[in-house]
Amino acid sequence: MQTNPFLLYGANGYTGELIARYASMYNLQPILAGRREEALKPLAQKLNLPYKVIDLDDAVALQAALREVKVVVHAAGPFLYTAKQMAEACLQTGTHYLDINGDITVFEMLKRYDDAAKRVGIMMMSGAGFDVVPTDCLALFLKKQLPDAVKLQLAFATLGGGISHGTGMSMIDRLGEGGAIRKGGKIIRVPLGHLGMWIDFGPKKLFVMSIPWGDISTAWFTTGIPDIETYTGIKPTIYRLLKAQGFFNWLLRTSFVRGIIRKKMSRRPAGPSDEQREKAIGFVWGQVSNAAGKTVTARLTGSEGYTITLHGCLLIAQKILQGNFNTGYQTPASAYGEDLVLEIPGMKRELINQERS
Repeated sequence: MQTNPFLLYGANGYTGELIARYASMYNLQPILAGRREEALKPLAQKLNLPYKVIDLDDAVALQAALREVKVVVHAAGPFLYTAKQMAEACLQTGTHYLDINGDITVFEMLKRYDDAAKRVGIMMMSGAGFDVVPTDCLALFLKKQLPDAVKLQLAFATLGGGISHGTGMSMIDRLGEGGAIRKGGKIIRVPLGHLGMWIDFGPKKLFVMSIPWGDISTAWFTTGIPDIETYTGIKPTIYRLLKAQGFFNWLLRTSFVRGIIRKKMSRRPAGPSDEQREKAIGFVWGQVSNAAGKTVTARLTGSEGYTITLHGCLLIAQKILQGNFNTGYQTPASAYGEDLVLEIPGMKRELINQERS
């Protein structure tokens, strides 16, 4: 029996199950939790782990479960609808909060609990996975190379792999809502994909477009850099189609269209197989620049997003249970530094250049 229990809410989801399967690597024992026994019980029996059936809206039951552990890993999205209940329960019970969120709105909401978390002595960290461990760590690394940076650009891409049902459903809930950048320290809403460019990720040059990635919120908290743009890899042909999205965003926001897409998503596999994850390669690129035009560029290469997420969550949960944490709202790099990502198996960082543009 492992000696370090934590509550894993949303354990029956694709990412939750990955976290549960790999927890023993970190000498951790998850208590599987979620709202449906028919989904939890078979997984608990398969992994020989305890489980609890809890509805997030049942505050009494949720708080009772949280009082039995020091840490919860919240893996049940979309977090726009689930983060608040869990975070407020953690404040009542003094339980450290981790999640795998990637939604800017949720990061900004949880940030407002900073003072309350400090008062009860807990750490509250959103984005303890692919959103946003690698990008947050690269942002801080670049900031330290160029302390007077005023602009940060971050991009990521994956060769191979795929997305889970949970990720897909979260994306569907944001269809038609556009993108975001940070300008002058403020979050500005812009069209999705209003910027595009080619980036050399090392092994391959790929086209990327701007998206509202979590770092629009978190990288500002970590680095204080006032202008931030985030990008993801996409085929140029799809990018050209998206440039016309302004004409049909209203349609994408309708429940009818979102319902059709949800049905199609539900018929797909739960997520990439272990073999697909192992073969996939993930890339992260970052560049900072200062007012004088000097730039610094760096890259990360290694695992794909779900693999980073499972290791990131478990690594951070392990650190908390060992007493290594900062109270209040934190990002991965603000709490554990720019080298945290290098503790994830297979991740490598490369400083590309320091030059004047």
